[in-house]
Amino acid sequence: MTEMNPKIMPPLALAFVGDAVMSLKMREYVLSLGYTKPNDFQRLTVKFVSAKAQAEFMSKLTEEGFFTEEELAVFKRGRNAKSLTVPKNTDVLTYKASTGFEALIGYLYLSDQLDRMEELFDRIKEMREL
Repeated sequence: MTEMNPKIMPPLALAFVGDAVMSLKMREYVLSLGYTKPNDFQRLTVKFVSAKAQAEFMSKLTEEGFFTEEELAVFKRGRNAKSLTVPKNTDVLTYKASTGFEALIGYLYLSDQLDRMEELFDRIKEMREL
């Protein structure tokens, strides 16, 4: 297996990883709150992993000055990547912002910036009461 360097990985590859990490972390969070019904799992997890939610998180945290220059650059790489998929349930701008957000998550994960990633997840959880 070749070494993965997140600084030079294609942004859609970062987003692919970021989507999986975000989904797993938010599922763990929902379960940690004591929800036990499968219907609750999906309904509550979507509040974090939908394109609309992710675009909102990115927008609000950017306004707050939460992100570093490097993190914003990764987001922009992901947002501006040419995707062959067409969004089904959202507009193109929201989808692109969500892709950028997922690329950032993937970048933090693959560059072993796990404390920073957890800090981001903590802020997201604060923003979205369940």
